[in-house]
Amino acid sequence: MSDKNAGERLSKRLARELPCSRREAELYISGGWVKVDGQIVEEPQFKILDQHIELAPGASPREIPPATLLFNAPADTGAGEAESEDLARRVIRKASHWTEDPARQAPLKAHFRGLMTLLPLAPGEEGLLVFTQDRGVARRLDGGRARLEEEWQVEVIGSLEEHQLASLCDGSAVPGRKLAPGKVSWQSETRLRFALKGMVPGQLELMCRAVGLTIVETRRLRIGGVSLGRVC
Repeated sequence: MSDKNAGERLSKRLARELPCSRREAELYISGGWVKVDGQIVEEPQFKILDQHIELAPGASPREIPPATLLFNAPADTGAGEAESEDLARRVIRKASHWTEDPARQAPLKAHFRGLMTLLPLAPGEEGLLVFTQDRGVARRLDGGRARLEEEWQVEVIGSLEEHQLASLCDGSAVPGRKLAPGKVSWQSETRLRFALKGMVPGQLELMCRAVGLTIVETRRLRIGGVSLGRVC
């Protein structure tokens, strides 16, 4: 098939019709500002023939800055089983974007490239999950877990004596092992709240099992100053 029959790159056509530079055309397209026959196309290399091209009102050819995406992950997300980029593409969609997002920016395809998952959830855990392209954000979260407080809501079966609750607070619940201390309190007859700095993966399960509690559900509510209430 000849190049003519294969069509023309969308960025080339847009640059000619506006007119603008090819780079500006690419930024318009990757920024989600361009529709082809009424459908948003975000790939500058997309081939077109005689389709109608439309540039959205208020369009601006800006560089797309590194994105950080927050997700309210259900327990069956598989956050520890897939590559970050693949997982994010699977679970984050424009249709599920929070309508009150202060950034007022639905996810673009460019936002999924090179994503890293920070402080991943273990199998069975749910709640706040962070993806980022920003290496500064990654350094602050990965390197600062000892300083960042994570808040968890844990649904359990069982009861606690006063000394057992105290052992959860001071990190001594597991014999022979010192775990991160924190604040632990009952929120209801079946629900505990944990607020811990420097916790290790699997710590909640270890501590609860050590004091005779069976975990039904584990949900992360907050990482540092970022809470799940801002995501859903």
